[in-house]
Amino acid sequence: MSRKELNISTKLLHGVWASEIDAGAMVTPIYQNSAFAYDSAEAIEAVFAGRQAGYVYSRMGNPTLTQLERSLTALEDGLGAISTSSGMAAITSTVLALAESGDEIVSGNSIFGGTYSLLHSTLARSGIKTTFVESTDVQAFRNAITDRTKLVFIETIGNPKLDVPDFFAITEVAHEKGVALVADNTITPSLFQPKKAGADIVIHSTTKFINGHGNAIGGAIIDTGIFDWAGKRYRHLDNIRKRTGNFAFLAFLRNQIHRDMGTCQAPFNAFLTSIGIESLALRMERHSLNAMKVASFLASDKRIVEVRYPGLETHPDHKVADKQFENGYGALLTLRLRDRGSCFKFINSLKRAQNAANIGDVRTLVIHPASTFCRELTGEERLAVGASDNLIRFSIGIEHADDIISDIDESLSNI
Repeated sequence: MSRKELNISTKLLHGVWASEIDAGAMVTPIYQNSAFAYDSAEAIEAVFAGRQAGYVYSRMGNPTLTQLERSLTALEDGLGAISTSSGMAAITSTVLALAESGDEIVSGNSIFGGTYSLLHSTLARSGIKTTFVESTDVQAFRNAITDRTKLVFIETIGNPKLDVPDFFAITEVAHEKGVALVADNTITPSLFQPKKAGADIVIHSTTKFINGHGNAIGGAIIDTGIFDWAGKRYRHLDNIRKRTGNFAFLAFLRNQIHRDMGTCQAPFNAFLTSIGIESLALRMERHSLNAMKVASFLASDKRIVEVRYPGLETHPDHKVADKQFENGYGALLTLRLRDRGSCFKFINSLKRAQNAANIGDVRTLVIHPASTFCRELTGEERLAVGASDNLIRFSIGIEHADDIISDIDESLSNI
């Protein structure tokens, strides 16, 4: 009889421990050092040559990061993972591992403002073009893919638009064309496993829900093991694929892009994130439960123009969200008021929700997207990502739901 597969909440606590580095410790040790010494020139030469596993320099690998990467691999049922200095570093590294000047990306248009800027402006200066399409329009993705397309990029839930792309349909389109699909699962870790929908690479800003406590910046890249890197679009991986097989993407990423760009995560940050990920599944259930209660309360409130949450049946993508997500719909919800002035007054009247440019904290966070992380976008671009002047975004925390609702209710009474 085969061993029963552990549930993710149990696996993150018991199923990923690196026995060779534990020395009896029950918490991941912090290897806070730059380099690793060897007893002989032959020994370190063997590690550099790839004949022997080992650590040489923390920019390329570190035992504390290895433990976190094993947890991240388990979280997404992946082939392997690489931790990075931030979520943006994870996206940049992934793009540079797959594309070069003259190549193209197809992306949903309702992505996070920072990611939009990276794809639209920064990478464009390096000759990598991104075509943005409506995130929920499957046919638009099909039409946008060309012979130069190296990846399709989508987020599990648009931020702050909160639209929900149909991953099953979009991954099918990408694979028909021989293109790798990259999924940013920052908003729905443990609620959705993109691999089940066919995603090839999963991105996280571990700063958010995976860490969960707002105390460490980090990112992650996980290869799900689905994609065949022998495809004609990825000939630059041929040589390394002959040595590493299906690990070609991860090997190229770690041994060239990650190494050369210096996108490594600090050991102390990895230590803090390793602690946070242990309670991830439990926290996501509470985040989602609270967000649903808040959204339901606001749904009939005449003082607001609109509340948007994928768990509400009134949400235009609710059926897709219901098909894809497990154990909840996440922590993000938005509401619209009369105008920008009303939004500012509402935010300023909140007593417990923190006005901060982050999501995924245990505390409830609130922000006005149009004047903050979407301020550099044009009016048309803001419309595409859903950041109108009268929009407020909440990242609902794990406080008691009644106290969150009370804070919002009192603040609405002041506008």
